[in-house]
Amino acid sequence: MATLKNLSGRFGSAATGLLAATAGLALAARQRRFGPARLRARQLDLHAKQLELEELALRRKSLAHQQRMHWELLTRAIDDPSLAEVIDTYDKDIPLERRRQFFYANAWYVYLYHVHRAGLLDREELYAALREFFQSPVFREYWEASRHMRASLSETSEEARMGHMVDGLVQDLDEADTDEWWVVGTPPSD
Repeated sequence: MATLKNLSGRFGSAATGLLAATAGLALAARQRRFGPARLRARQLDLHAKQLELEELALRRKSLAHQQRMHWELLTRAIDDPSLAEVIDTYDKDIPLERRRQFFYANAWYVYLYHVHRAGLLDREELYAALREFFQSPVFREYWEASRHMRASLSETSEEARMGHMVDGLVQDLDEADTDEWWVVGTPPSD
C-alpha cells in the first residue's frame, strides 16, 4: 500500500508539473504574440506624446518670435510718425502724441496677452495685471479708442474672449464705489 501511495503521489506531482509546464508554454506563446504588439502600441503612444511636446515647444517659440516682431514694428511706428500712419486706424482727431501712446499701450496689452498664452500668467494673474493697467487714464482711453479693432475679431477667438473679460473689468472699475481698485471685479479662474 505504501508503494501504491508513493507511486500515485509521484504521478500526481508529475501531472501537476506537466500541466504547469504546458500552461507556462502557452503563456509564453501568448506573450510572444501580444508582447510585440503592446510594445509597439506603447512606443507609438510615447512617440505621439513626444510629437505633442515638440509641437508645443515650436508653438511657444513661434509666439515668442511673433511677440518680438510685434514689438519691433510698434517701436518703429512709435519712433517715426510717418511709419505709424501705415497702421494707425485711430480717429485722426486724436492728437498724434496720444496715438503714439496708444501704440505703446497696445504693445503692453499684447505683451500681457502673449504672456498669458505662454502659460506664464494664469487668468487670475492676467486680470490683476490688467486691473492695474486700467488705473491709467491713457490706457483706458486706448481701450475705448481701439473698440472698433476688437469688434472685428471672431467671437470664438481667445483674443475676443479676453477682450470681453477686459470690457467687464473696465465696467466693474467704472461702477465701483471704492477707491480700493485692487479688489474690484471678480477675477476669472482657469
